[in-house]
Amino acid sequence: MFQALINVFKIEELRKKILITLSLLIVYRVGCYVPTPGIDTFALSQYFARIEKSGQTLLGIMNLFTGGALTRLSIFALGIMPYISSSIIMQLLTAVVPALEKIAKEGKAGYEKINQYTRYLTLFLCIIQGLFLALWLSNDNSFQGIRIVPDKGLLFIVTTILTLTAGTVFIMWLGEQIQERGIGNGMSLIITTGIVSRIPISLQQLWLLYSPFDASKRQIQTFTVITLIILWFLVIMGVVLFSQGQRRIPIQHGKRVVGNRVSMAQTTYLPIRVDMAGVIAIIFAQSVIVAPATMAALLPAKIGFVRFLQSMLQERGLAYNLLYIGLIMFFMYFYTAMTFNPLEISNHLKKSGGFIPGIRPGTPTASYLDFVATRIVFVGAVYVCGIAILPNAIMHIFKVPSYDIASFFGGTTLLILVGVVLDTMKQLEGQLFIRHYEGFIKGGSLRGRK
Repeated sequence: MFQALINVFKIEELRKKILITLSLLIVYRVGCYVPTPGIDTFALSQYFARIEKSGQTLLGIMNLFTGGALTRLSIFALGIMPYISSSIIMQLLTAVVPALEKIAKEGKAGYEKINQYTRYLTLFLCIIQGLFLALWLSNDNSFQGIRIVPDKGLLFIVTTILTLTAGTVFIMWLGEQIQERGIGNGMSLIITTGIVSRIPISLQQLWLLYSPFDASKRQIQTFTVITLIILWFLVIMGVVLFSQGQRRIPIQHGKRVVGNRVSMAQTTYLPIRVDMAGVIAIIFAQSVIVAPATMAALLPAKIGFVRFLQSMLQERGLAYNLLYIGLIMFFMYFYTAMTFNPLEISNHLKKSGGFIPGIRPGTPTASYLDFVATRIVFVGAVYVCGIAILPNAIMHIFKVPSYDIASFFGGTTLLILVGVVLDTMKQLEGQLFIRHYEGFIKGGSLRGRK
């Protein structure tokens, strides 16, 4: 593996791509510290520190994905999430709306048109989110009397909307530049950079809780720390295993005669990934379940319904985890149904002369693929649910008081980190193979991910 890394920097073109990628990511991180005009960032950081102690809110998730830019209300406060949300929405609409599905099948021109629609939707979401953020910041009652905006008014609202929208558009441009000129998926690398930037803070919190120089103040014992480290390695191994895991269905192609050419019979495979939805299902479930908790944190605690939400959702008890698991299962099957069409695959196999051994072409093939996919998705959903509730389990079992620390050992952050690392390694490995170098794994290669 280390020799493969050395080989990467021996190749001038690949070395140039890596330097471009790192430079653009540094630009992104610098922008996360440029504040939006008209904001008292110190007062805002105090408020976020207060509400993060009460539980995981939607603002906390946004802050995690933006690498802390939201707590500082920097020009990149919205991050790349509006674009990610737009991409997911357009992907789902493409599978549902016939007109968009027809455009998507037009090849490169169709892809560029869908991408253009995604950008328009991103711009719309940025304006809406920027407006709500500006109105929320202008309301002192939302911050329990803390004055976040010294000079309120229409000028502040317009300035905030324009600044945050321009920041997200610039991040989107950075991601596209990484995609074209650098290495790896630009948008995924930007999200990963934000998550990685929070890791030192989580480790610092864990160090303070351990208090190695003063045992009387120690909140986490040595045995717990060692157990968490071992668990972290085991979880990463499990995530890699399931991320690369797939069920390969054999496809038999008969002998074909086209003109004077005769193609012999051959066997290929149709891969069905265990985790088809990737991290999308868990992100959707998180967004749905923490929205009421966020509203409860912003509303007065005297209201009985608000107290009920705070007790049920923010303490991550049995009701919270059951609801969380149910939402993940639902979104796993929903996303798979939108993106995996057994009937379409069956018709494509029939037209190309392919068939599954022992299964008749047409409707029986579609039924068989649906049967297999349903059970594969169930295994993937159970795996994702286990990773998703792992931080909550760590907090309850090992008495870890901070979700930032617990999320380092599981949850969305770990899924994204491992997935992006695998994708980037796959691209680097492909570049090495082209130039006849050994990859990261001797005698094999990493499987690609969607």
